[in-house]
Amino acid sequence: MLPIVLLSVFGIGLLFLGFMKSRAILLPATLLFLVVALAVNFIDWNKSYLYFNDMLRTNNLAMVFTAIILLSAFMVVALSSNFLNDESAQPAEYYAIILFSLVGAIMMVGFENLIMLFVGVEILSISMYVLTGSDKRNLRSNEAAMKYFLMGSFATGIMLFGMALLYGATGSFTIAGIASYAAHPQVGLSLLLYVGLLMLLIGLLFKVSAAPFHFWTPDVYDGAPTIFTAFMSTVVKTAGFAALFRLLSFSFGGVYTFWWTILAIITAITLVAGNITAVYQNSFKRMMAYSSISHAGYLLIGLASLGTNTKQAIVFYSLAYSVATIAAFGVLLLVAQQRSTQTITSEGVATENFDSFNGLARQNPLLGLAMTVSMLSLAGIPLTAGFWGKFYMFSTAVERGQIWLLVVAVLMSAVGIYYYFRVIIAMYFRDGGNDPIQVAPFYRYVLVAATILTLGLGIAPGLLEGLF
Repeated sequence: MLPIVLLSVFGIGLLFLGFMKSRAILLPATLLFLVVALAVNFIDWNKSYLYFNDMLRTNNLAMVFTAIILLSAFMVVALSSNFLNDESAQPAEYYAIILFSLVGAIMMVGFENLIMLFVGVEILSISMYVLTGSDKRNLRSNEAAMKYFLMGSFATGIMLFGMALLYGATGSFTIAGIASYAAHPQVGLSLLLYVGLLMLLIGLLFKVSAAPFHFWTPDVYDGAPTIFTAFMSTVVKTAGFAALFRLLSFSFGGVYTFWWTILAIITAITLVAGNITAVYQNSFKRMMAYSSISHAGYLLIGLASLGTNTKQAIVFYSLAYSVATIAAFGVLLLVAQQRSTQTITSEGVATENFDSFNGLARQNPLLGLAMTVSMLSLAGIPLTAGFWGKFYMFSTAVERGQIWLLVVAVLMSAVGIYYYFRVIIAMYFRDGGNDPIQVAPFYRYVLVAATILTLGLGIAPGLLEGLF
């Protein structure tokens, strides 16, 4: 609970700091606030408490998911120093909205009541709508924000209707009350329970970009400022899957036979749609959007194969995916900013095509290494965290005997290697511009830390075992 309170206060504090003439204090202040929130997050370690009239629970699992969310936010914010040099940007507002959005994400991680889940989803979603459209001079950003808002609102309406049906069936909004009804129905399970569950799943699957509810993702990821795309693709996805895991494992474990087939089919469609479509992209940013969809499919494997190892698999995969994705977007930010004179569009916006990375490894070996490790991890190559993330996910499918789903996932992983390696080939084997890319010291530290963490978890995946 302390992170929620502190982040709310810190967000308001940042708005006041924005009145100062100098912007230089905003970035270090935001990073300090995130470090404080991350530190107090572990105060209740090995304890379980209920807060806000039993609507929010803290336990080890919730704290681990919260830590991944805060760590991801810290790394994304650390890469956002460009705001301070852009006179049209409003960094105080951006950072404040990021902190407020984290409040919603933490609510989604530890909700004990569906109303708290709804409030968390809305806080996070509304923040993302605003950040997506924050580049007011860019038509793509405005279009993406409007599309995200309209489709997100529609999905939220479906989710809210599903919650109402679940209340009608069970007489409770608490996950314990719903679980009790689903496990011990007095006169058979109501049809409202099944319909409500499906509508609630549709709303949440939209948030994590699962097919066939993923159509908003490429345009929104492409149109949003890159730094917010990185935030959206990591924090929102981690919070969304933490909420899905909590919902399905605690409330609807008793009706697993009803929903697992539906979720398994959605998983297979998501894997195929994300990976196959990513192959045809020329824009790196759009490729990462479809990559995000495909990784939603890998995470869904753990939910469709819900078992004893699902919890560990989702936590590990979320961390591995978040770190690798942030490193990739961090390199993209530098390339798009400093090679803009060579890759400018007719709209005056820097392009983010694969050609932008030509020769990058020769000009800047650090950026080349960070991007290479990131791509290898996302592709699931051994000695990276991504390999073990997929291994754990595939193990859950084997444990449940869902071999057909495992075969689909392995085939799609092979397809993924193709488009991830396009970036590596461009960096090492193609000639590009000779303009050197400058990397600020702190920016460099973040990329190095992400690379070390990805390799460290790939070499010693057992570091997280037994933590929760």
